Amino acid sequence: MIYWIKEGNIFTLDGVHSYAHGCNCAGAMGKGIALQFRKRFPEMYLEYKRLCKEGAFTLGDVYAYQHERGYIFNLGTQTSWRTRAELLAVKSSLEKMLSLAEKYELTKIALPRIGAGLGGLNWQEVKEVIEEVGSRHLSIQLYIVEKYKGD
Repeated sequence: MIYWIKEGNIFTLDGVHSYAHGCNCAGAMGKGIALQFRKRFPEMYLEYKRLCKEGAFTLGDVYAYQHERGYIFNLGTQTSWRTRAELLAVKSSLEKMLSLAEKYELTKIALPRIGAGLGGLNWQEVKEVIEEVGSRHLSIQLYIVEKYKGD
């Protein structure tokens, strides 16, 4: 099931402890929601940066980081901060994330507008991809916050 939330903070949703966001594959989390992830989970950021440097995190990949209460899913949606996100990479990384979430027996994941903020994709097209992929993983509730409002 997918819940569309017009505005809010993914990190403060009741009962949600696993989160995902779109990332570049160049090791940079300096703007947007990625910067919030970097500040909240500095160990995750260092591992993500290492994986990018080694070429082990590429377009369409997912890097799952376990924190004390859940998981962070870093979705490889764009090659670098200078390039646009790619819709096929969004789809691939979402599919991999949801498969991992099933394996980890997660039931709730919160996400911002992946690929459509700094990634530059058309949000309506991304929403259609989320609907398509999410419909194949009905045991997981996705909470999509369309406008992030920080704390």
